[in-house]
Amino acid sequence: MKRYECLQAIAPMIKDELFVTTAGGATSEWNAVRPRDGNIQVKTLGLCSSIGLGLAIALPRRKVFVFDGDGALWMNLGSLATIGLHQPKNLIHICWDNRQYESSGGEPTVSSAESIDFAAVARGAGIRSSRRVASVQELENAVTYALENDGPHFIWACIEAGRTKVPPLRYDELENKYRFIRYIEESEGKSILQVPMSRSYER
Repeated sequence: MKRYECLQAIAPMIKDELFVTTAGGATSEWNAVRPRDGNIQVKTLGLCSSIGLGLAIALPRRKVFVFDGDGALWMNLGSLATIGLHQPKNLIHICWDNRQYESSGGEPTVSSAESIDFAAVARGAGIRSSRRVASVQELENAVTYALENDGPHFIWACIEAGRTKVPPLRYDELENKYRFIRYIEESEGKSILQVPMSRSYER
Protein backbone atom coordinates (compact mmCIF):
# COMPACT_ATOMS: atom_id res chain seq x y z
CA MET A 1 0.00 0.00 0.00
CA LYS A 2 1.10 3.59 -0.57
CA ARG A 3 1.30 6.15 2.21
CA TYR A 4 -0.68 8.76 0.29
CA GLU A 5 -3.65 6.46 -0.28
CA CYS A 6 -3.55 5.59 3.40
CA LEU A 7 -3.68 9.27 4.35
CA GLN A 8 -6.57 9.85 1.97
CA ALA A 9 -8.43 6.95 3.56
CA ILE A 10 -8.11 8.13 7.16
CA ALA A 11 -8.57 11.88 6.52
CA PRO A 12 -12.42 11.69 6.67
CA MET A 13 -12.15 10.20 10.19
CA ILE A 14 -10.32 13.24 11.53
CA LYS A 15 -12.02 16.02 13.49
CA ASP A 16 -9.89 18.22 15.76
CA GLU A 17 -7.04 15.83 16.52
CA LEU A 18 -3.49 17.17 16.60
CA PHE A 19 -0.79 15.81 14.27
CA VAL A 20 2.96 15.66 14.81
CA THR A 21 4.73 14.59 11.62
CA THR A 22 8.30 13.52 11.01
CA ALA A 23 10.62 14.97 8.38
CA GLY A 24 9.91 13.69 4.90
CA GLY A 25 7.00 12.70 2.74
CA ALA A 26 4.55 12.11 5.57
CA THR A 27 4.53 15.84 6.33
CA SER A 28 4.01 17.13 2.80
CA GLU A 29 1.50 14.44 1.86
CA TRP A 30 -0.60 14.90 5.01
CA ASN A 31 -0.66 18.66 4.58
CA ALA A 32 -1.81 18.17 1.00
CA VAL A 33 -4.63 15.86 2.15
CA ARG A 34 -5.63 17.82 5.24
CA PRO A 35 -3.97 21.24 5.60
CA ARG A 36 -4.59 22.91 8.96
CA ASP A 37 -2.82 24.68 11.79
CA GLY A 38 -3.25 21.61 13.99
CA ASN A 39 -0.38 19.93 12.08
CA ILE A 40 3.19 20.45 13.23
CA GLN A 41 6.25 19.19 11.38
CA VAL A 42 9.37 18.02 13.26
CA LYS A 43 12.56 18.37 11.27
CA THR A 44 14.83 16.69 13.85
CA LEU A 45 14.83 13.02 12.92
CA GLY A 46 13.47 10.82 15.69
CA LEU A 47 11.87 13.43 17.93
CA CYS A 48 8.27 13.44 16.72
CA SER A 49 7.31 10.57 19.06
CA SER A 50 8.74 12.42 22.07
CA ILE A 51 7.07 15.69 21.11
CA GLY A 52 3.79 13.87 20.52
CA LEU A 53 4.05 12.29 23.96
CA GLY A 54 4.60 15.69 25.54
CA LEU A 55 1.53 17.10 23.78
CA ALA A 56 -0.58 14.12 24.80
CA ILE A 57 0.40 14.55 28.45
CA ALA A 58 -0.14 18.32 28.37
CA LEU A 59 -3.53 18.03 26.61
CA PRO A 60 -5.10 14.84 27.99
CA ARG A 61 -8.55 15.56 26.51
CA ARG A 62 -7.18 15.91 22.97
CA LYS A 63 -6.26 13.04 20.67
CA VAL A 64 -2.70 13.35 19.38
CA PHE A 65 -1.44 11.53 16.28
CA VAL A 66 2.25 10.95 15.63
CA PHE A 67 3.29 10.19 12.04
CA ASP A 68 6.70 8.56 12.44
CA GLY A 69 9.00 6.82 10.00
CA ASP A 70 10.95 3.60 10.41
CA GLY A 71 14.30 5.38 10.22
CA ALA A 72 13.16 8.10 12.61
CA LEU A 73 11.74 5.62 15.10
CA TRP A 74 14.93 3.58 15.03
CA MET A 75 16.87 6.72 16.02
CA ASN A 76 14.65 7.18 19.09
CA LEU A 77 13.46 3.66 19.87
CA GLY A 78 13.60 4.42 23.58
CA SER A 79 10.58 6.71 23.17
CA LEU A 80 8.41 3.58 23.00
CA ALA A 81 9.48 2.68 26.53
CA THR A 82 8.72 6.23 27.73
CA ILE A 83 5.29 6.08 26.12
CA GLY A 84 4.73 2.68 27.71
CA LEU A 85 5.72 4.13 31.08
CA HIS A 86 3.37 7.12 30.94
CA GLN A 87 0.46 5.34 29.21
CA PRO A 88 -1.14 8.41 27.53
CA LYS A 89 -4.69 7.37 26.68
CA ASN A 90 -4.93 9.92 23.88
CA LEU A 91 -1.80 9.08 21.87
CA ILE A 92 -1.98 7.35 18.47
CA HIS A 93 1.48 6.59 17.11
CA ILE A 94 1.71 5.46 13.48
CA CYS A 95 5.06 4.35 12.04
CA TRP A 96 5.12 4.52 8.24
CA ASP A 97 7.67 1.84 7.35
CA ASN A 98 9.00 1.99 3.78
CA ARG A 99 12.29 0.25 4.76
CA GLN A 100 14.44 3.22 3.80
CA TYR A 101 15.67 6.68 4.76
CA GLU A 102 13.56 8.24 2.04
CA SER A 103 14.52 11.88 2.58
CA SER A 104 18.27 11.33 2.36
CA GLY A 105 18.54 9.14 -0.72
CA GLY A 106 16.83 5.86 0.02
CA GLU A 107 19.46 4.14 2.15
CA PRO A 108 18.00 0.96 3.72
CA THR A 109 16.87 1.04 7.34
CA VAL A 110 17.04 -1.76 9.88
CA SER A 111 13.58 -2.99 8.86
CA SER A 112 14.80 -3.70 5.34
CA ALA A 113 16.33 -6.91 6.67
CA GLU A 114 12.86 -8.07 7.79
CA SER A 115 14.31 -9.01 11.16
CA ILE A 116 12.57 -6.41 13.30
CA ASP A 117 8.95 -6.27 14.39
CA PHE A 118 8.17 -2.74 15.53
CA ALA A 119 4.73 -3.76 16.83
CA ALA A 120 6.28 -6.46 19.02
CA VAL A 121 8.89 -3.98 20.30
CA ALA A 122 6.16 -1.48 21.18
CA ARG A 123 4.10 -4.18 22.89
CA GLY A 124 7.14 -5.29 24.86
CA ALA A 125 7.67 -1.67 25.93
CA GLY A 126 4.21 -1.58 27.50
CA ILE A 127 2.05 -0.32 24.63
CA ARG A 128 -0.54 -3.08 24.69
CA SER A 129 -2.52 -1.80 21.72
CA SER A 130 0.14 -2.44 19.06
CA ARG A 131 -0.46 -3.93 15.65
CA ARG A 132 0.96 -4.32 12.16
CA VAL A 133 -1.10 -3.28 9.14
CA ALA A 134 -0.32 -3.97 5.49
CA SER A 135 -3.50 -2.86 3.68
CA VAL A 136 -5.60 0.28 3.60
CA GLN A 137 -8.55 -1.57 5.13
CA GLU A 138 -6.40 -2.84 8.01
CA LEU A 139 -5.19 0.71 8.61
CA GLU A 140 -8.71 2.11 8.59
CA ASN A 141 -9.77 -0.53 11.12
CA ALA A 142 -6.78 0.21 13.34
CA VAL A 143 -7.35 3.99 13.29
CA THR A 144 -11.08 3.54 13.96
CA TYR A 145 -10.26 1.39 16.98
CA ALA A 146 -7.68 3.89 18.23
CA LEU A 147 -10.12 6.80 17.95
CA GLU A 148 -12.81 4.92 19.84
CA ASN A 149 -10.69 3.37 22.60
CA ASP A 150 -8.16 4.52 25.18
CA GLY A 151 -4.51 4.12 24.27
CA PRO A 152 -1.70 4.48 23.90
CA HIS A 153 -1.89 2.92 20.45
CA PHE A 154 0.95 1.95 18.12
CA ILE A 155 0.31 1.12 14.47
CA TRP A 156 3.13 -0.24 12.34
CA ALA A 157 2.09 0.54 8.75
CA CYS A 158 4.12 -1.35 6.15
CA ILE A 159 4.06 0.75 2.98
CA GLU A 160 5.69 0.93 -0.43
CA ALA A 161 8.68 3.20 -0.96
CA GLY A 162 8.12 6.45 -2.82
CA ARG A 163 6.40 9.79 -2.42
CA THR A 164 3.37 11.20 -4.15
CA LYS A 165 4.02 14.50 -5.90
CA VAL A 166 2.10 17.13 -3.94
CA PRO A 167 2.36 20.94 -3.62
CA PRO A 168 5.13 22.12 -1.28
CA LEU A 169 4.27 23.43 2.17
CA ARG A 170 3.22 27.06 2.13
CA TYR A 171 5.43 28.06 5.07
CA ASP A 172 8.59 26.93 6.83
CA GLU A 173 8.88 25.10 10.15
CA LEU A 174 9.30 28.29 12.19
CA GLU A 175 6.03 29.79 10.97
CA ASN A 176 4.42 26.36 11.30
CA LYS A 177 5.45 26.25 14.98
CA TYR A 178 3.89 29.60 15.78
CA ARG A 179 0.71 28.85 13.86
CA PHE A 180 0.44 25.54 15.73
CA ILE A 181 0.94 27.22 19.11
CA ARG A 182 -1.68 29.87 18.33
CA TYR A 183 -4.08 27.13 17.25
CA ILE A 184 -3.57 25.37 20.60
CA GLU A 185 -4.10 28.63 22.47
CA GLU A 186 -7.36 29.36 20.65
CA SER A 187 -8.80 25.85 20.67
CA GLU A 188 -7.77 24.97 24.24
CA GLY A 189 -8.17 28.39 25.87
CA LYS A 190 -4.55 28.31 27.05
CA SER A 191 -1.93 31.04 27.11
CA ILE A 192 1.39 29.70 25.87
CA LEU A 193 3.28 32.56 24.28
CA GLN A 194 3.47 35.85 26.13
CA VAL A 195 4.38 38.95 24.13
CA PRO A 196 6.63 41.04 26.41
CA MET A 197 5.45 44.58 27.02
CA SER A 198 7.87 47.40 26.26
CA ARG A 199 9.08 49.47 29.20
CA SER A 200 7.04 52.44 28.05
CA TYR A 201 3.86 50.47 28.83
CA GLU A 202 5.10 49.30 32.23
CA ARG A 203 5.12 52.78 33.75
